[in-house]
Amino acid sequence: MIGSTDATAARPHNEQPLGGDDITVVGGGFGGLSAACYLAADGADVTLLERHDEVGGVAGRIETDGFRIDTGPSWYLMPDTFDRFFGHFDRDPEAYYDLTRLDPHYRVFWKDGDCVDVPDDPNAVADLFESYEPGGGEAFRSYLDGAEHAYEVGIAEFVYRDRSRLRDCLDPRLLRAARGVTLLDSMDEYVAERFEHPKLRQLLQYTLVFLGGAPHNTPAIYTLMSHVDFNLGVYHPTGGIASVIDGIAELATELGVDIRTDREVTGLDPGVGGLGVETASGRDRADAVVANANPYHVERELLPADRTEYGTDYWADRTYAPSAFLLYLGVEGDAEPLAHHTLVLPTDWDAHFEAIFEDPAWPDDPAYYVNVPSRTDPTMAPDGHEAVVVLVPIAAGLEDDDRARERFREGVIDDLETHTGADLRDRIVLERTACVSEFGERFGAPRGTALGLAHTLRQTGPFRPSIRSSAADSLYYTGSYTSPGIGVPMCLVSGEHTAAAVRDGETPGAVSSLFDRR
Repeated sequence: MIGSTDATAARPHNEQPLGGDDITVVGGGFGGLSAACYLAADGADVTLLERHDEVGGVAGRIETDGFRIDTGPSWYLMPDTFDRFFGHFDRDPEAYYDLTRLDPHYRVFWKDGDCVDVPDDPNAVADLFESYEPGGGEAFRSYLDGAEHAYEVGIAEFVYRDRSRLRDCLDPRLLRAARGVTLLDSMDEYVAERFEHPKLRQLLQYTLVFLGGAPHNTPAIYTLMSHVDFNLGVYHPTGGIASVIDGIAELATELGVDIRTDREVTGLDPGVGGLGVETASGRDRADAVVANANPYHVERELLPADRTEYGTDYWADRTYAPSAFLLYLGVEGDAEPLAHHTLVLPTDWDAHFEAIFEDPAWPDDPAYYVNVPSRTDPTMAPDGHEAVVVLVPIAAGLEDDDRARERFREGVIDDLETHTGADLRDRIVLERTACVSEFGERFGAPRGTALGLAHTLRQTGPFRPSIRSSAADSLYYTGSYTSPGIGVPMCLVSGEHTAAAVRDGETPGAVSSLFDRR
């Protein structure tokens, strides 16, 4: 293994305590809660302000009529990262929520009538690959070895070690550690060199949607996601991902964080030795502010107009992760033949990715994901019912008026019945939706992206917005828009890196990006 990934490895740490420092965290998503925990454990007086009525950010929940439905992330991956987070505070995740390891990990329906379950056993997955392509089993084992190596390097050198500035990457040990890891090829190129069958390629690349990317624009280093999928396993926390938020919020409170919901921050006023934090109830001063709100929102809505770090051209030139069309459904009866996690894929998904990244439009033949957590967890739905979430990745910035949404809803429900046999239409007793507008209005997301900035080569590591703002000396960022990036585990680690930067009093270096921010 290259570098240790235990609870203390590669952690930037300053031994100086923060006793007496008043720190405000703006936003209670995974990144904000994580940063709050680390800072409070270091002795700071931490106040977390969340503008909604509960913490969680995108990782919210619908709880009504016996249904508990996650509105955001629903996959619990990289359990080692959660163990590491809680371990820093001498806790275990099991003290806050229960986990079930899923087998199968997920079910795949292809639109040509083919269907497979992906088992919780890499050897069984190798047999599955062999059934589609002679030699596919051995090729899979070799591929998975490379994915494991990429994960070990990636997690130790790019995730747990803060490399959010260009100078952080000018490190000879990084070159030594990364030997044998393909960094610059696209995932599409890397996988195509090893597998012929298009369905096998899809099984190895569908996780890129979790990173907000596509096979053609995501660097091959993210083969590491196959290790996450096939080796580390897929889990479900009882009560859904929102129960993980509950657990981390409970931990934060134990550590002394003052969590205040329904407290919208309306302005940040840079000053000497801190920031003024404005809310409807008045104005307070903080020695430092950690924004879990994204920098696009902070600079347009909270900071003075003359304190902008990232100008209009910067945001116009970004590659955004998809937005999503989401159906949250309570269904009477069962949801057979859907599994806990189900993917519905056209045999050629290039057109859907083109409709997201190249020529934005509502997809004609969508690839999508269905979550039925009540298949595993009876707390998610009342007796005799299922909780069902349908998520279709779509281009950020699409017009999503009522007519467009209703037309697409009808098409998706028809498509689901046609290609999986799950006839839900006449059994829906609860229905809510979310789309581009909600992500833009509720979370201030540019173009209504559901995830943030895609993990293209030009938007990875030091090429993402910095955790250290140059707009104000005492302003820092955490969450999916900065490094290490998109995903619940990454946001937990982002909070750790941001807390370390606050402890160190670090400000941006002279060069933090190769690309013009204006």
